[in-house]
Amino acid sequence: MKKVEITLKRGLAGWSERDKATVRSLGLKKPGDRVIRVLDNVTLGMVRKVAHLVEVKEIGEVEKQ
Repeated sequence: MKKVEITLKRGLAGWSERDKATVRSLGLKKPGDRVIRVLDNVTLGMVRKVAHLVEVKEIGEVEKQ
């Protein structure tokens, strides 16, 4: 599985409550915040919903246990 770094690029003011909730569930609060997540189906879906607010960078593979 891939590991990705997700960075919040834009502020949340003016966006829908659904977008804000999705960004918060990714673990991001303010512009510039970054999180590293495993790119599974759930994370991929959330990233696609808020693609206009975040930047995603692949950082490597995770060993499957």
